[in-house]
Amino acid sequence: MQRGMTGRFEVTAVGGERVRAYVPAPLPPHPAIEMSAERQRLLESALLACGRLDAICTLLPDPDLFLYSYVRREAVLSSQIEGTQSSLSDLLLFELEDAPGVPFDDVVEVSNYVGALEHGINRLAEGFPLCNRLLREVHAKLLSRGRGATKQPGEFRRSQNWIGGTRPGNAQFVPPPPQEVEACMAALERYLHDPPGQGALVRAACAHVQFETIHPFLDGNGRVGRLLIALLLHNDGLLWQPLLYLSLYFKQNRAEYYRLLDAVRRTGDWEAWLDFFLQGVLETATGAVGTAHRLLALFQSDAERIQRLGRAAASALRIFDTLRHRPLADMNYLARETGVAYPTAARAVNGLVGLGVLRELTGRRRGRVFAYDGYLALLSEGGQPL
Repeated sequence: MQRGMTGRFEVTAVGGERVRAYVPAPLPPHPAIEMSAERQRLLESALLACGRLDAICTLLPDPDLFLYSYVRREAVLSSQIEGTQSSLSDLLLFELEDAPGVPFDDVVEVSNYVGALEHGINRLAEGFPLCNRLLREVHAKLLSRGRGATKQPGEFRRSQNWIGGTRPGNAQFVPPPPQEVEACMAALERYLHDPPGQGALVRAACAHVQFETIHPFLDGNGRVGRLLIALLLHNDGLLWQPLLYLSLYFKQNRAEYYRLLDAVRRTGDWEAWLDFFLQGVLETATGAVGTAHRLLALFQSDAERIQRLGRAAASALRIFDTLRHRPLADMNYLARETGVAYPTAARAVNGLVGLGVLRELTGRRRGRVFAYDGYLALLSEGGQPL
């Protein structure tokens, strides 16, 4: 369907030059997105995949374990899109407060993302609405430390930003002028509160484009825009746990992602964007279900191997259970969390290393750190820095 441009340009002066800043029309799209039979089938497939993801969480012995891991995986992937070089192991080492050689600025940004996501989830659980105030709170957490701390954390921007290029005059895209941001975000908030008969996935697809187009913050817009998807789907009841994260899909299809965002703005091609988005939901949800099954199989296989250790099996299984919750830890943490005496914990860990379940990372005699390799490998798939 041909709509033409879905907003208007406003000429504004920035740094001594006049530029055309884009102001999007309020949602929903007009005319409405055309739901062809093929697009409807894709939507239904994506919804079924989300249902399977929701169901697998209820079958897991500890759903919070999966959530802990997936939140951190998402933090790494979403931050990598913005150029950080941290890995999941870097983040877990940082959380241990013992991170020799970890790129500090990068890993702080990833850790901030974890805090921002958890803050949003907790606020929704308290009954707080998904609104601009919550997005500003999430943004404040995201930029609370590190390189973004001077970029007005928790506040909508009061100056012009741009995407691509060295200045607004040669930018690939110039979002709305600062005086338009409040009105644009108020309109987006109304859309989030009063859905015009659309399902959660279609609303999430539209809201993400709108947020990215408004670009309401000086920094961190991409990360907050991706968080908005997870928070909206959780808030709308599509997912009991917020476990659907599209950062890997966006990372793997970056050129197409940016092309389609631009196509919505220039030609109103919401249909192509929605197809891309729904395909991402389908692939991501299906992949998460597969990862959950593989994790369960890994835990069961490794537990059976550990049980063959004989008398040492009991303490080794306690160490193993702790590492299922946190797949990278030092000896002090393992002894403290399991309540096992340090020498006994050390023997159990040595047994797990001998089985190939654990790997020591530091090569030191003191302050050793151990990784549950199989678990980390599963979680880190697709997580290599760009």
